[in-house]
Amino acid sequence: MYLEIRDNVSRNKIEIFKEKIKEKGYRILEINDLGIIKIAVIGNNDKDFQILDLDEDKIVEKARVIDVPYRFSSRDFKKEDTVININGIKIGGNEFSLFAGPCSIENREMIIRIAEEVKKNGGKILRGGAFKPRTSPYDFQGLEEEGLIYMREACDKYGLLMCTEVMDTKNIENICKYADILQVGARNMQNFSLLKELGGIDKPILLKRGMSATIKEFLMAAEYLVAYGNSKIILCERGIRTFETMTRNTVDINGIAYIRKISHLPLIIDASHGTGVDVLVEPVTLAGIMAGVNGAMIEVHEKPQEALSDKEQTLNFIQFESLCKKIFKTFEFKKNI
Repeated sequence: MYLEIRDNVSRNKIEIFKEKIKEKGYRILEINDLGIIKIAVIGNNDKDFQILDLDEDKIVEKARVIDVPYRFSSRDFKKEDTVININGIKIGGNEFSLFAGPCSIENREMIIRIAEEVKKNGGKILRGGAFKPRTSPYDFQGLEEEGLIYMREACDKYGLLMCTEVMDTKNIENICKYADILQVGARNMQNFSLLKELGGIDKPILLKRGMSATIKEFLMAAEYLVAYGNSKIILCERGIRTFETMTRNTVDINGIAYIRKISHLPLIIDASHGTGVDVLVEPVTLAGIMAGVNGAMIEVHEKPQEALSDKEQTLNFIQFESLCKKIFKTFEFKKNI
């Protein structure tokens, strides 16, 4: 349930009302949606309109129940696009955000060199893995905190935001010391213990779609974050597993368009993992932009053939520069049609 507040209600009355709701054991989320203040009442409360008995000052205009299960991630709750502002860098709305970097942080010199290239080509967020979930236990697992230190240095040097994956609840506190955005990978999309913990932190979460997740399951994972207190969510379409074997995954372009229709959360595309093939990253990324994404995630390495992970899908610097030019031209074209 959410409550629409009447026009011109004082901030003091709103805060008093919110405290009364909290005292009843509910979590709340306040937003301003196209000039209307809305208060989400989060809990098992779909039919509990007794909450209105707390409204002694009669500040509530309407109380509404949302029919879809991904309640507060939906446009039924918030019609206006959510825009996440991190140190002046905006993700969502009419902004395009380029996330780029290596699959894995391999050493200090490598990540600093790549950060320079990302900045030069219009990137705002450096992505890179310090803790790597690998299919084989014998593959490179990442540099862990050493990698985080190198990545933070690179981001500070070039004025980039830092996005890296969190795999376990025990790593959250340490990663938060370094990262601006915490990524939940496809394998952990339905790790509900992890999602609950991330719901309690004040950092944006990049949530990747699970390898076999439906759109509904994807948005329900986002709803876990909202329900436990974190509404700073960036969705990421990174391909789903189908019967096709020629590519690593199948990027759900129609899913992108549909998610943008039914959810207010910003959405980006990761065609690197979505295709697993370097020459497909460009056309699929551009297709995602036309379908409506707010950003793109690209894997880039100075020498992809020497990368310790995902070399087949990683772009070299020449490929990356060429794609970046096309990305921003395509986004501007999309905005104007």
